[in-house]
Amino acid sequence: MWTHRSWPGRFLPHPLPAHERLRAYAGWCTAVEGNTTFYATPARETVASWAGQTDPDFRFVLKLPKAVTHERRLTGADAELRAFLHAIEPLGPRAHALWIQLPGSFGPADVPALARFLRELPATHRYAVEVRHPVFFDDAGAARTLEAALGTVGAEWIPFDTTAFFRTPPTSDAEREAWTRKPRMALRTRALTDRPIVRYLGRDDPARTVEGWQPWLDVVTGWLREGRSPTVFVHSPDNADAPELARGFHDQVRARLPELAPLPEPAPIGPSTLF
Repeated sequence: MWTHRSWPGRFLPHPLPAHERLRAYAGWCTAVEGNTTFYATPARETVASWAGQTDPDFRFVLKLPKAVTHERRLTGADAELRAFLHAIEPLGPRAHALWIQLPGSFGPADVPALARFLRELPATHRYAVEVRHPVFFDDAGAARTLEAALGTVGAEWIPFDTTAFFRTPPTSDAEREAWTRKPRMALRTRALTDRPIVRYLGRDDPARTVEGWQPWLDVVTGWLREGRSPTVFVHSPDNADAPELARGFHDQVRARLPELAPLPEPAPIGPSTLF
C-alpha cells in the first residue's frame, strides 16, 4: 500500500488528491507491495499514473491476480495473465518483480504445475514466489524441489516472516484479527537470486516490531555485502507506523553498512510558515 487511513497528516500531506499519494509515499520508501492487483487488474492508464509519480528506480513488487494463482491455480489462466501483463507495461523498470503468492493448499504435489507456469512466463520480467504450505518449510526435500523449480527461471522465494508476531498472544484488535488470518511458518532466510525479497510482520507495538526484526539485520547486511540488492517490506497488524518502521530498519542496516545509500527525505507534512 501507499496510503492508509492513519497516514494523512502524519506521513502524507492532508488533504492530498489520490493521484499524488504515491508520489508522497515515495518520499518515505523506495519500494511498495502491489497487493491490490491480487483483487483486480488495474487500468493501464492507472498504472501509467503510478509510473508518473515515481522515479525509474522505484520498486513495485506486484502480486499476480487471484484468478491466476488461487482460482485457476496457474492452469488455464492465459487471458487473465495477458491482461495483467498488458496493464503493467507502463511501469517499465519499476516492475521489480512479479509476485506469485500461492494459497496454503498449494503443496509439494503442485510444484510441477508451478514449474510449467514459470517456464511459460515472458522473460521480460523477474518473478518471486511466496508459498504458504508448511511442508515447504519443514521438509528439506520439499524445499529442494521447490528451489529447483524456481532456479530453472531464476525466480526468487519470498519468505513471509511471522515468527515474531506469533511469539506471544495478541494484545489488540488488529493483532487478534491477524492472528486468525496470517500463516504460521518456520523462518527462512536463504536467498536464491541477487534480488531477494522479504516480507516481515511485527506487532502493533513498534518496540516489539524492532526487536523481532533483529535477526534480519545480519541477513540483509550480508546480502548487501555479497552484492545482492534486497527489498524488505515491514508490516504490523495495523500498519499505522509502517513507513516509519521501514525507514528505521533501513537506518539500522545502514549503521552496519554506512556505504548504503540513504532513503530520500520526505517532504514536509505541514506548511513551513503560518502565513
